[in-house]
Amino acid sequence: MASLKEIKSRIGSVKNTQQITKAMKLVSTSKLKKAQDNIVGCRPYAYNIRDLIQNIAQSRQVSHPLLEEKDQSLSSEKVLYVVVTSDRGLCGGFNNNISRWAEGRYRNILSEGKDVDFYFIGKKARDYFSSRDLKDGEVKLNLAKDMSYSLAKDVANKLLNYFLDGSYDEVYVVYNEFKSAIQQDVVSERLLPVKMEVNTGSEFYEDLDTIFEPSASEIIEELLQKHFEVQIYRILCESIASEHAARMTAMENASNNAKDAIDKLTLTYNKMRQAAITTELIEITSGAEALKG
Repeated sequence: MASLKEIKSRIGSVKNTQQITKAMKLVSTSKLKKAQDNIVGCRPYAYNIRDLIQNIAQSRQVSHPLLEEKDQSLSSEKVLYVVVTSDRGLCGGFNNNISRWAEGRYRNILSEGKDVDFYFIGKKARDYFSSRDLKDGEVKLNLAKDMSYSLAKDVANKLLNYFLDGSYDEVYVVYNEFKSAIQQDVVSERLLPVKMEVNTGSEFYEDLDTIFEPSASEIIEELLQKHFEVQIYRILCESIASEHAARMTAMENASNNAKDAIDKLTLTYNKMRQAAITTELIEITSGAEALKG
């Protein structure tokens, strides 16, 4: 059984850990506010530009390599998955949920006779795959530190070049979508080719003779590039906000667990100390009685 000194030392160690987890929670809480503001400002623009592209494509039947659906009778031989995680841990199941999902998808694609590559944003997914000898891939680090629109633009251009030069038939992304401070959902989206959904309620859909100035093809060319950059930026913002939210929740749980551990250790310490004092009193009393006898 542990001695009083060991228990007291353990209490001090847990208290130090609790101070660290509380500090990390405060830091994540502060960063989460900024990340949420980025998402609130980005989502409407990202969704509206996507709807505009769909409307223009439907109204004039504009053709573009980024909009061309692959023949369903032909299977995609080469698929690229962009897996967005973090560079650091201590954020609950944030990274493991995505990594396990990507691993499951990887095995399913291989079973279908297709080939799949990965582009990792954040080192945690790359480390997960490397430790299991599954698949290596290009990795982009320091997302939380270097996050900017220019970073998203660089990633978008790289993925566009991969698709346009025929390196991959489809490009997907898997990431944590921010719902709230306590909920982040793993989401998989097809980035390329751009998925078009028919919007029958659109004014463009109802009026196929809409006149565009400049031409619809020029508008689509400009919007598709902007659309892809904005979607990548939105996804990275979603991931960063989810990371801070997950870390904030994990550190709060860790702080609460540390408090419970301190309470239990303190109770054990007090019981052992009281038992030691009682034993000493009995020995003193017994000695005094022996001297009287």
